[in-house]
Amino acid sequence: MTTGGSSDGDRVSEADFTPEEIARGRALRRGQWPPALAGRLASLLLLLALGLTPAGAGLVGLFGDSWAARIAGGGLALVLLRQLVALPFAARVRIVRARFGLVTQGWGGWVVDVLRGLLVSVPLALGALFAVYALAGTTSRWWIWAALGAAVVTVALSWLAPLVFEPLFNRFTPMEPGPLRDALLALAARDRIAVRDVLVADASRRTTALNAYVSGFGRTRRIVAYDTLLTTAEPREVELVVAHELGHVKHRDVARGTVLGALGAAAGVCVLAAVVSRQPLLDAAGVSRFSDPRSMMLLAAVAALGSTVAGPFGCALSRRVERRADAHALRLTEDPAGFIAMQRRLAVANIADPEPPRVLHVLFGTHPTSAERIAAARRRRPVG
Repeated sequence: MTTGGSSDGDRVSEADFTPEEIARGRALRRGQWPPALAGRLASLLLLLALGLTPAGAGLVGLFGDSWAARIAGGGLALVLLRQLVALPFAARVRIVRARFGLVTQGWGGWVVDVLRGLLVSVPLALGALFAVYALAGTTSRWWIWAALGAAVVTVALSWLAPLVFEPLFNRFTPMEPGPLRDALLALAARDRIAVRDVLVADASRRTTALNAYVSGFGRTRRIVAYDTLLTTAEPREVELVVAHELGHVKHRDVARGTVLGALGAAAGVCVLAAVVSRQPLLDAAGVSRFSDPRSMMLLAAVAALGSTVAGPFGCALSRRVERRADAHALRLTEDPAGFIAMQRRLAVANIADPEPPRVLHVLFGTHPTSAERIAAARRRRPVG
């Protein structure tokens, strides 16, 4: 039973998933992916329509002749319009997931989360726009300084996320002392990874999905487990999930990702500068020079298009990193059978399609499929 998402050696096996579980995962995927993809497309088309026609410049011009007012008003309009266009599609995805029992949060809580997201995205967007247009109005080599700034901001956000952004969306409490907490700390010690604490995230107020992760750097590093995982999975399965996350720490994936993200942000700014300074595009956008804040919709359109093109490459890199973390978990625990049980638990609880269509997985998949991960564990022989 396959849809072509894995190689012949990684096929879905009915020894791992029942026909009902496979059908349920595929039904959820078929229900949620069309609106999810439609939302992405609608957002991109909106930006292209605003950025490649005078409509975007006209919208920004509505906020007056003041340079600051145009940036503040135009930037706020940009963020809110994207949110408004994406909202119906996101709501549809939520409805589908609720029908499958994955949503526990009411609509009021969901709206609050959307507003919290805006609380983060609006200041970041406005800060970036003010910085870019201040530089563009000062020097012709603004893109050099903007690239350096983008790299610095990427690093700063990576450090601040666990301390500032995560608490906006979840409440964290220390895990109660006991065998599981001791086992997780012992696992980290065996891996020679310093961990400050083991925390429990109150994910159950939003979802029934299972997850765990390791966040923070140095003294701020902590193991975080969803309360849904702790109440659903066996303790050994929790250990295996955490062993995978420790693999990311061991291989410095967060640090490497931060560096790559910083370099990518800097390179992206340079490419953006080269594209948005082309006169044919400026003419299409209805502005004579990029330093005019009315060109911000063109900037957003080119950035969104570049992000769309780069997305599959980022997903391919993510899948490679996740495979390495899986291999680390298997080496650390030497428990392929437990790893297989854990992967099955995650797939069934999260209602994942064990083997999605290959095109969909290549374009958007950030992790190996469940079938691939289970097959990799079967190929590993335990020591002794």
